[in-house]
Amino acid sequence: MKPHTAAQSPLGQASRYPDRYDPTLLFALPRASRRSELGIGEPLPFVGADLWSAYELSWLNPRGKPQVALAQISIDCHSSHMVESKSFKLYLNSFNQTRFDSAEAVRQTLRADLAAAIWGGAPVRSLPGVRLLLPPEFASQTLQELDGLCLDRLDVECQHEQVAPELLRSASDAAPVHETLLSHLLKSNCQVTGQPDWASVQIAYSGPAIDQAGLLQYLVSYRLQQEFHEPCVERIYTDLMARCRPSRLFVYARYTRRGGIDINPWRSSHPRPQPVLSRSARQ
Repeated sequence: MKPHTAAQSPLGQASRYPDRYDPTLLFALPRASRRSELGIGEPLPFVGADLWSAYELSWLNPRGKPQVALAQISIDCHSSHMVESKSFKLYLNSFNQTRFDSAEAVRQTLRADLAAAIWGGAPVRSLPGVRLLLPPEFASQTLQELDGLCLDRLDVECQHEQVAPELLRSASDAAPVHETLLSHLLKSNCQVTGQPDWASVQIAYSGPAIDQAGLLQYLVSYRLQQEFHEPCVERIYTDLMARCRPSRLFVYARYTRRGGIDINPWRSSHPRPQPVLSRSARQ
């Protein structure tokens, strides 16, 4: 595995698309450097995972007949590295002309290779979750939107072109609330290519009521931010915790698909069941 910097990744570079299995294509990025910029240390102040959906997975059976599947992947946020998405696309393409004995053999291969990548070649402390959905299961897949009170109904003025955590406010002198808020207006840009990344974000919390107008303006202030999906969600979580001081907090972003892959990070102040990995209309 190659745990280097984002600038050294396959993003923004001309790429060869191999069609024979090659696990060395996975490019691992350490989480620590970005977390250090956000003031996030060990132990992590949250739990969570990065949920990936891969819609372009194919291989050959022992007789050379193509097989297809959807892959659902869960990577624990405690892993030392995350996988750069273009490298994962190239890696998946390397299955295209490779023969596997079964779908289970493909799943186990994905799991082992991703485990090595997300731990940077060090001893593996936890395995990623990998589920393959085969064609008979395709019809059972449905669209499901995030729930919550939509902030986008608010008519607010948005002037900030840099992330502005000072917009976050809460009513510390009022009774605590328990609510779930939602916005479809989160947009950031790829850290390397500058291409836009679009997302819906769900924020569930308990504690002093968060000013909804300020929260919406804050989310819109990410519009020019150059950040990968995972640290973007961790920045939102960290800013909310620091500025609004909820007793419980959950932040979940569902990003639109790029290159046949969508990435959906969630972070929580407390253990909770993993969100159901279902596709939204924009995915």
